[in-house]
Amino acid sequence: MNTNHQNSGDKSLTRRDFLKHSSLAAAGAAALSFPAVLNAQAKTPIKAVIIGAGGRGSGAGSNFLNAAKIVGVEAQIVAVADIFPQQARGGERFGVPQERCFSGFDAFQKALSVPGVNYAILAAPPGFRPAHFKACVEAGVNVFMEKPVAVDGPGCRIMYAAGELAKQKGLKVAAGTQRRHQAGYIETIKRIQDGAIGDIILLRAYWVNNGPIWHRGDRGETELEKQIANWYHYIWLSGDHIVEQHVHNLDVCNWIMNGHPVRCWGQGARQQLGNKSGEIWDHFAIEYDYENGVKMYSYCGQIKRTGSPGVTEFAHGTKGTASPGGSIRPTGGSPWRSTLKLQSDDPYTQEHIDLINAILKDTELNEAKNVTDSTLTAIMGREAAYSGAWVEWDQILNSKFAYGPELLYTDAAAMKWGSFRTLRPPMPGDYSIFSDPPKVATV
Repeated sequence: MNTNHQNSGDKSLTRRDFLKHSSLAAAGAAALSFPAVLNAQAKTPIKAVIIGAGGRGSGAGSNFLNAAKIVGVEAQIVAVADIFPQQARGGERFGVPQERCFSGFDAFQKALSVPGVNYAILAAPPGFRPAHFKACVEAGVNVFMEKPVAVDGPGCRIMYAAGELAKQKGLKVAAGTQRRHQAGYIETIKRIQDGAIGDIILLRAYWVNNGPIWHRGDRGETELEKQIANWYHYIWLSGDHIVEQHVHNLDVCNWIMNGHPVRCWGQGARQQLGNKSGEIWDHFAIEYDYENGVKMYSYCGQIKRTGSPGVTEFAHGTKGTASPGGSIRPTGGSPWRSTLKLQSDDPYTQEHIDLINAILKDTELNEAKNVTDSTLTAIMGREAAYSGAWVEWDQILNSKFAYGPELLYTDAAAMKWGSFRTLRPPMPGDYSIFSDPPKVATV
């Protein structure tokens, strides 16, 4: 089991370093200022690759092509990469020839080597995101990447560093936190930040579904193949569902606060997954503290129940309340609802429109830090629940414990099929990645 492979050159980072550089969602602000349609003479062709050709990768590919039509720019998907050959062959639906449907752990490098590539769609399991994003930035390719973008502190440090390099290179980066590209959220959160409900008192965030998380059963010959095929159920691949799903709602709260929490405490359990293979839990309840004292109460779960608040967020202020998705209820005033319109009513398409516009117009767009902040927020909550202890931002940011295989952080293309450890589902009181050595049990 590996616990000490920290990205070379890392320096200890403090929460003040990150808070100092936090800013309002670039995509939200950009979406308000971009023209409805770009100049028809824009001739820059967009040549995209899809890295991770499962359901989300295919969906993002379709969103990209629809966005290009709306913008009025020549665009095509020129290569597809996936670990599994059968997944990679799905690129043929986008007109990608079979010889450019790459498979294997090094498939992402082959796809990025196709001549003319200037746009990458990253949709492999989140544990691979830091390696893939780093490779794209080093290759000088603009990036759309699905959330979350890491599963642990070492992965987040790679993301922060690559995001800064992308900024230096002038590359454009958009993330799959699509609420930042959704009209109702953009207009409502701007009003909240302008004081529509006064000073923020507290925030609530929910991702609560009435049903268990999907489980495909065991597939494949090696342990590593079985885990990647059933990736959602392994921490090193998904980050657990608080990271993989609830990051959306946590991102909205961070957007409102223009920052991230500095510590948290929480609890949760593995209730309905029972003896199914995997390590993850199925529900969490986390209490987060922001530096100014505002609390955010976070609830997520996928277990059978008779009712739930669904997937949403709420902001409470000294002068009213708001649902950041599009409505405000000021105390003693009339309710307000967003009427803003963007180029697309579909935020999954709009996020690609914003990225394409930024590329063609050379407008600033780099969401790497925002999405990494929100990913680390979710990771911090997960580790607080797993360990049963308060966890500080700096503690998780600088953690040396890496959930994935060592090569995943140093040379992902060199990974091979074989065996990899499986953790026992974490048990509070007997589990902590911060102890020396870490208190984690393997199967």
